[in-house]
Amino acid sequence: MTTHDSTTHDSTIHPGGTAGPDGGPAAVPVARPATLAEAVSALAGSTGRVLLRGTGTATDWAGRAEPADLVLDTTALSGVITHNPGDMTVGVHGGTPLRELNATLAEHGQRVALDAARIDRGATVGGLVATADAGPAALVHGSPRDLVIGATVVLADGTAARTGGHVIKNVAGYDLAKLVHGSHGTLALIAEVVLRLHPVPPATATVRWPARLPEAARAAAAVLASPLEPSAVEWCGDGLLVRLEGSAAALGPRTERLLDLLGDSADGPPQRLAEVDAVAEWAEHAAVVDARPDDAAMLRIGCRPSRLPGVLTELVHELGASRVTAGLATGVGTMALAAEPAAVARAHEIVHAAGGTSMLRGRPAGSRAPGWGPAPSSIAVLRAVKAELDPEGRLGAGRFSPWM
Repeated sequence: MTTHDSTTHDSTIHPGGTAGPDGGPAAVPVARPATLAEAVSALAGSTGRVLLRGTGTATDWAGRAEPADLVLDTTALSGVITHNPGDMTVGVHGGTPLRELNATLAEHGQRVALDAARIDRGATVGGLVATADAGPAALVHGSPRDLVIGATVVLADGTAARTGGHVIKNVAGYDLAKLVHGSHGTLALIAEVVLRLHPVPPATATVRWPARLPEAARAAAAVLASPLEPSAVEWCGDGLLVRLEGSAAALGPRTERLLDLLGDSADGPPQRLAEVDAVAEWAEHAAVVDARPDDAAMLRIGCRPSRLPGVLTELVHELGASRVTAGLATGVGTMALAAEPAAVARAHEIVHAAGGTSMLRGRPAGSRAPGWGPAPSSIAVLRAVKAELDPEGRLGAGRFSPWM
């Protein structure tokens, strides 16, 4: 493999890789480009299958990655390229951990308004885009797709392509930034990303309302229909969490109106949490979403918000799903299931029947549980895009199995 002189290389044992001379797993070469030019050179000068990898926080997501001939590690491709505080945009390398980026932006009172559960484990900007991963804040700010206004990607043959820029309204050209959103490393390496920023809210308040899921769903609908404008509405385990953001002066009256709107549930009254308790409660929610148990498969589902409680209830009753979370405003839920392939396949079927999508976001080592459910109606388009951008099928083999 020919690469730029300063690209670092070593080898790693790829999970599920091919056998080496001694019968054990084969060592797979690893390239760690630190610049766009090095990333281009690494891909252009390589042959065979390539696995794109960041910090590894989503290694077990989607379909199992098949053995690769090269691992391209993006962790050295990190750092801010350009920050325009006045325009509320920032350009960064794809391997930049979002946690570190937001710490830098906070000095300017700004943030990338994503709160995906795995950010605290070091999830990178490129990785979040590639997995379409968002959190409770998606209610207001959307997914990574809504925050990306430009990107530079590198195709399997080493071709670098740039789309968008530091202009929020940009409709010209072929929007590769949107195309690679949720592609799980199967279409291109996300080398650089330009992101829309939002101000850090001056104050926040969290109200916890103890309730079972059906009651919480009715309350969430009432909150969303009110003029309170919550920034997050999530159910986790045995309670509804509602977050408000805004000026300190307005937050008090808005919180009181929220408490009055909710009233007492069958399990008790609503409570405004102290700041330290609110932080702990949201951290616990993230821990449940990001759980990686050794004995269960973790499923992420997305469907119409009004259908989510019924889908989750069916999964609990039929398959014994546990560790359930429900984005009652976003329609995104997570749960733990028995890791048997038949149980996971049945869960996929239930979600698909409700018009939703589902994907594994974790499973025990060696599990053969399917990463995806039935193929979507757009599968022909997905295959055509794959054939156009990666005709030899070099990138991310297995990630969309059995669809592609």
